[in-house]
Amino acid sequence: MPAWIGRRTFLRGLGASVALPLLDSLSPVRAATAAVAEPPLRLAFVYVPNGIHMPDWTPAYEGALTELPRVLQPLASFRRDMLVLTGLTHDKGRANGDGAGDHARAAASWLTGSQALKSEGSQIRAGVSVDQMAAAALGSQTRLPSLEIGAEPGRQAGKCDSGYSCAYSNNISWRNETTAMAKEINPRAVFERMFGGGTDSAKAEGLARRLKQRRSILDLVYEDARSLSARASGQDRIKLDEYLTAVREIEQRVERAEREVAERPAGVPEVELPEGVPTNYEEHLRLLADMMVLAFQTDTTRVGTFMFANEGSNKPYPFIGVKDGHHTLSHHENDPDKQQRISRINQFHTRQMAYFLERLRGVQEGEGTLLDHSIVVYGSSISDGNRHNHDDLPVALFGRGGGTILPGRHVRYASETPMCNLFLSLLERAGSTETRFGDSTGCLRHLEG
Repeated sequence: MPAWIGRRTFLRGLGASVALPLLDSLSPVRAATAAVAEPPLRLAFVYVPNGIHMPDWTPAYEGALTELPRVLQPLASFRRDMLVLTGLTHDKGRANGDGAGDHARAAASWLTGSQALKSEGSQIRAGVSVDQMAAAALGSQTRLPSLEIGAEPGRQAGKCDSGYSCAYSNNISWRNETTAMAKEINPRAVFERMFGGGTDSAKAEGLARRLKQRRSILDLVYEDARSLSARASGQDRIKLDEYLTAVREIEQRVERAEREVAERPAGVPEVELPEGVPTNYEEHLRLLADMMVLAFQTDTTRVGTFMFANEGSNKPYPFIGVKDGHHTLSHHENDPDKQQRISRINQFHTRQMAYFLERLRGVQEGEGTLLDHSIVVYGSSISDGNRHNHDDLPVALFGRGGGTILPGRHVRYASETPMCNLFLSLLERAGSTETRFGDSTGCLRHLEG
């Protein structure tokens, strides 16, 4: 059993299995060897739709990130943790003879590097995505091989973009060429998947009992938690209390969202949101981000994907003063006012990214933080939404990948450098033996400095 696995502890109860973060004083491995195992690598892929206003995204100079452009300014406190990559291309996002449908191809190709088959029916085809290849290398060591989440519902069939199936626009993770890994948008479902224990029937029974008796999942593991706390060191006792408090806070936020849906005031339009989905978009994004942090922190999974919205989404953003649909605005025709509103949406997204990164950075792990031991890829598979181009894509990496990434820089690559070169480099770091991925021509240089 790997050293890191031996350190993982679970609190168990009826229909509950709460994985805990690293607790040094309870580690039999550390007690026996006095050695500190290296924390594992985590990989996260965060997608935003419809491209980005590139003049407000791209740093003016290569090298050290000193001044950040407007869209990246919410990430200023992560300047030393950020690597902006310019010049990467997804050729398979282009038509290549298939005509219109850039949004569907964008999402389908972002993590696969594959040309999507133009089809609305059951004969869909893309390719295995990089997150699933990484999960194949890392997933055997965790309870969940990967976690797929998103904040906008979507169909898995039917027409969504110029003859392409909705499966392409609404997913970025693909288990194989014909099977998308459907994202989960309901925080309740994510919570139960992470913390529910035992068989499916035991999970269902535990959830039903908690809801009926209005009890927390932590009530079910109380005896285990009390016993563990008694054996932990003072510092680990504090860490355990902070972690369980965070779990309970997330559970309360899920419950609050469920009440908001149930108590919708008269006259408020109905929306197709399952129970547990906050009506507030920002809260929805942040609640899902917190869950991914907990999943990484407890080593429940080491690989995750997060779609802030579906590709081609026409979601309005009135809460930041943008009432127009995002997709409609992205066809800006070089109108400065429309471009300014697109930039405002882009900046809202990077603020949510900053929240996610702050939570990762706030988790101490070994000699560093959870962010230090992660690589988070953020971006879109369209550059300018008006042109629908798939070259010079907006790409940023966060974290240090356990010392394998040197952030704090802007690196410009030659035009038409395959995005898949980056993914091949990440697979190498994940321990995969793959020598090619998509249209890669080799590993991407200069990630280490």
